[in-house]
Amino acid sequence: MEANNKLSRLVTKVSTAPAFLQSFLLSQLFGRAVKFAGTAGIQIQQLNFQQARLVQKNRRKVQNHIGSVHAAAMALLGESATGFLVGMHVPDDRLPLLKSMHLDYVKRATGQLTAIASLTPEQIANIRNQEKGEVKVQVQLLDEVGVEPVLAQFVWAWVPKKRSASN
Repeated sequence: MEANNKLSRLVTKVSTAPAFLQSFLLSQLFGRAVKFAGTAGIQIQQLNFQQARLVQKNRRKVQNHIGSVHAAAMALLGESATGFLVGMHVPDDRLPLLKSMHLDYVKRATGQLTAIASLTPEQIANIRNQEKGEVKVQVQLLDEVGVEPVLAQFVWAWVPKKRSASN
């Protein structure tokens, strides 16, 4: 798949770096661009055109009162994984916007969390080719023992950066 925006070109460029540096470089770039994610210490393990895999370690900064990853940090991880993936496809003349998120906290999380978001080829085509629209992105949030403590779904929209005269 061809890079079609600034973010995807940057990710493609980072993918030419040695494998051991790629996660670090992407995480640093992302953490500087999205300050809250940087503060939380979200790490990008994998990012390509079809899938994003991000990790939130269970660090003191993001813990709740019982010592696990805070609910808000779980939501941030899911938003980051889905948003980064959608952002890889939204053309530069359009703006990606989080429209809604739905999270069901079903079990207690153990240790660090991993978010895995993916898009279908049809979803990617819609994002790239429609001037405005929305996409429902499922994301799997897994703890370190393989349990899915949160069931999550994020709806992302995209609109032209410049409003038309009729708006």
